[in-house]
Amino acid sequence: MASGFLSIVKKIIRKGNLKLTLANGETYAIGDGSGDLVVVRVADEEAEKLIRRDPTLKLGEMYMDGRFILEEGNIYDFLSMVKQNTTNEIFDIPMAARLVGRIALQQLKSRLPINHNKRNVAHHYDLSEKLFALFLDEDWQYSCAYFDPPGISLEEAQLAKKRHIAAKLLLEPNQRILEVGSGWGGMGMYLAESTTGVDVTGITLSEEQLKISRERAQKRGLADRVRFELQDYRTMTGMKFDRIVSVGMFEHVGIGNFGNYFRKVHELLADDGVMLLHSIARPKRSFATNAFIEKYIFPQGYIPSIGETVPAIEKAGLLIRDIEVLPLHYAQTLRHWRERFVARKAEAVALYDERFFRMWEFYLAGSEMGFRWDELFVMQIQISKNQYSTPDNRNYIAENETKLKEFEAARPPLEKVVF
Repeated sequence: MASGFLSIVKKIIRKGNLKLTLANGETYAIGDGSGDLVVVRVADEEAEKLIRRDPTLKLGEMYMDGRFILEEGNIYDFLSMVKQNTTNEIFDIPMAARLVGRIALQQLKSRLPINHNKRNVAHHYDLSEKLFALFLDEDWQYSCAYFDPPGISLEEAQLAKKRHIAAKLLLEPNQRILEVGSGWGGMGMYLAESTTGVDVTGITLSEEQLKISRERAQKRGLADRVRFELQDYRTMTGMKFDRIVSVGMFEHVGIGNFGNYFRKVHELLADDGVMLLHSIARPKRSFATNAFIEKYIFPQGYIPSIGETVPAIEKAGLLIRDIEVLPLHYAQTLRHWRERFVARKAEAVALYDERFFRMWEFYLAGSEMGFRWDELFVMQIQISKNQYSTPDNRNYIAENETKLKEFEAARPPLEKVVF
């Protein structure tokens, strides 16, 4: 089996500088010697066999378990080397069959009438808030930042993200705003403070996020204008909103539910209303989520393509007013998160354990790979029911951002969340 594992690694790594020690103690230099050296040791033959049979899932699991060991370089360096090489030829019939089976299972689960939304959200977002505090910015923004201009800090880029979204929402005084997937409350509070008299409702399925959001709104004196509720968007009825915003939530809807999602948007959006959808996207449909991410990080999540999303919007009777692609901003965001997380490893291990730390390090590194090498990106889609709800040019975005910068300059600093 060692020879089979060695063979697949040699097929994958043709460019790069890898030193690989197998479970039997044999060491091999692999690649063309270019780039920084990465030194890997596999602890046992069973780990070699598992990775050989199912690399998509088992590489991450073996790294989590301390059986795929980085002795020089880190897991990001190794994954980057893999992504810069061609891997198509490693697939054999058993691998292909496993992939088809996973696609079929994920497609089936996404279409079942059983509602596991709250359970799936809790799996990730109801982890200890102390974990997220290790790497997020001061406003707890857990979605793609906007690095405009380039080189700004994570805090500045997350503020720029909120500003960019608010500018596209075309906010006006006294409007009713719905945020679908309200996170830890930062976006809702920003919208409420930036525009006179707006009334914000943020909905989430995470009890931990709900608790912190309400505490933050109360501390800032916003509880009368920003309400956070434990609410599934699918069961909302009897209300109309002038503006709807959803940031980093659409990835959790599931491929079988796009139509239901946008029909609900149509139901909840006022006739002259505007929605801004901010979501990770891929260049073409993939039918299933990465096996490691599906199992350990975001159960039943799915990253859509623009081509999969647009038909559902149109079939719901909604109009697309603007689409913007943010290509590498999430790669930069994930780089900041991973570096912050790794720098506070001892605290992460104290919260959970070494295995959990490696699981999250692998998740953050692998996600960054997706944006740097698999052409993932972030899409922002502006939606309305009425073609006259938005201007006929994009100049208003920059104009609104200028006004929002003036608001930010006078805005009181955010309170630090204390546990």
